[in-house]
Amino acid sequence: MNMQPTAVMAPPPPKTLNDMQLPIVMMRDIALKTMFRKNITEVSELAKAICLPRQVTQELIDMAREHKLLQATGTLNANSGGEMGYQLTDAGKSRTLDALSQSEYFGAMPVPLDVYREQVKRQSIRNIQVTREQLVGAMGHLVLPNELLDHLGPAVSAGRSVLMYGPPGNGKSSISNGIRDAMGDKVYVPRAIEYAGQVITVYDPIVHTAVDEEVDDPNALRRRVSFDTRYVKCDRPTVITGGELSLDMLDLVYNPTARTYQAPLQLKSTGGIFIVDDLGRQKEPPQALINRWIVPLEESKDILALQSGEKFEVPFDTLVIFSTNFHPNKIFDQAALRRIFFKIKIDGPDQENFLKIFAMVARAKKMELDEAALVHLLKVKYPTIDNIYANYQPGFLIDQMRAICDFEGIPYKMSPSLIDRAWANMFVKEEDIVN
Repeated sequence: MNMQPTAVMAPPPPKTLNDMQLPIVMMRDIALKTMFRKNITEVSELAKAICLPRQVTQELIDMAREHKLLQATGTLNANSGGEMGYQLTDAGKSRTLDALSQSEYFGAMPVPLDVYREQVKRQSIRNIQVTREQLVGAMGHLVLPNELLDHLGPAVSAGRSVLMYGPPGNGKSSISNGIRDAMGDKVYVPRAIEYAGQVITVYDPIVHTAVDEEVDDPNALRRRVSFDTRYVKCDRPTVITGGELSLDMLDLVYNPTARTYQAPLQLKSTGGIFIVDDLGRQKEPPQALINRWIVPLEESKDILALQSGEKFEVPFDTLVIFSTNFHPNKIFDQAALRRIFFKIKIDGPDQENFLKIFAMVARAKKMELDEAALVHLLKVKYPTIDNIYANYQPGFLIDQMRAICDFEGIPYKMSPSLIDRAWANMFVKEEDIVN
């Protein structure tokens, strides 16, 4: 029996510099650059800025003092619990400026890639077991046939790739968002990771939704934060792309000014969902996009490249959802389709579910139903399009009728004549335009 997802194990905070598994010079330089850029003079303030425990930060301070890069100011700051102040020496300023010329990165200390890999395993998307109740609860605003949930449930719980296809306007995007909402647990996203001395920023407030945590008091005897604060505790991330997706968006983004990298979209979505909406509308053909994903989808790892050309592996722990209005056989070859684990067709509703959706939308939009109008819609209008229903149509028609009512200054109550006027805007008649 499927169980509720268990809480993700948090990354433990480092206790010493040796626990960091980062080059000593790199850590020292980031601390110096942070002090310089943020005008920091106290250990507690620096610890918060570089996201390390105070005792580890003190080790960095002591090491910098040994190398004559920092000196104590000889004064205690009464406003910060009597902390000793520190400042850069002339040698420290020279070293800091040299470090900044090599990389502008300062702030949160990065997490080594190998350390991050272990955290990805602890919070893998494939550890989730979504129940039918969770899925129904997340999609309660949608009217879906039971057999569709029969297919969606195993796909989500497997954490494997999903292709949803079918005619437009039937809720493929809404279903994708419902899958995201069904995953209720939290994960830990690194602010930045390190590989071969290079810093790659990962945490992105646009993609990641941070969970509010109690702020740590650096002067308190006990720390309330119980995890490595180089990570941000977040909802499982969701990246949604559409027709704008291009292959170069799946590569590392290098900032030549800051001399740092930004993680590509699929790395930012680690532990969550990557939704490729409107597949087939991108500049690159769908086959090219799938070819780029072959290794990640099969081996749960991706290959990225630095500016130097050096390639390296990163975790690929993402539920990829492709959504398209095209038939899969028209845009993929069989080898590509074989690599997509679940293929689910999303059809339009039957008449019974269409009426449920229509009534639900009308109630939400305060449009009074009328039996004669509904009969007119079903018996007169829909036969002209072979009784083909789509999920978007109730909302479209009711919004049209509300706009007409507002213009005419009449109550929100549908009628056959309102149905006719709304219907006229739902389709464009096939005809030649004479210029």
